[in-house]
Amino acid sequence: MNDAQTETPVGDATGDAADAATGTVHAFVPGVTPQLSPAELKQMMLDSGIPEELHGRLGKLGISPLAAKMGIVFREMTVERLVATMPVAGNEQNAGLLHGGAHLVLAETLGSIAAVLHTRGEKPVVGIEISATHHRGITAGIVTGTCTPIHLGGTLTTHEIVMTDEDGRRLSSAKITNMILDPSRR
Repeated sequence: MNDAQTETPVGDATGDAADAATGTVHAFVPGVTPQLSPAELKQMMLDSGIPEELHGRLGKLGISPLAAKMGIVFREMTVERLVATMPVAGNEQNAGLLHGGAHLVLAETLGSIAAVLHTRGEKPVVGIEISATHHRGITAGIVTGTCTPIHLGGTLTTHEIVMTDEDGRRLSSAKITNMILDPSRR
């Protein structure tokens, strides 16, 4: 075990941890959901490419802390098409390739937000199935995920998400189905 594996983050009750040597505050600590002020949440959403008109429609956290931690940035957000990018750096598995789970986080983030956009943010959605096929590996650069609807119903949505590298080569293909919940039954 190395020093990094045995270190315990120094932090306060808000979930922010400070680097003991530098005093730098880190927003993300394993096992702790960051408690952001409204201004910090707004800035995180803007940094993630979410337009202000969608703030308040994407759930209580605005954007998944996991998506923000992984560096996912939205480039296009409509019901018909969502596009987001994610760096390979920091999201690799132990052999240096982009982690297969990172592909799925990007896919689920896009598919779930696409389902929320379909409901105009008026109904909660939950993922009920996701699958992916990995076509090629990538060790550096930026991955782009493009999400398009397969089915937009009143109870279920299904989306296809295609991840590509900077040269447009397909890295993986995913499909997600989300259930649209009836808020009166919660």
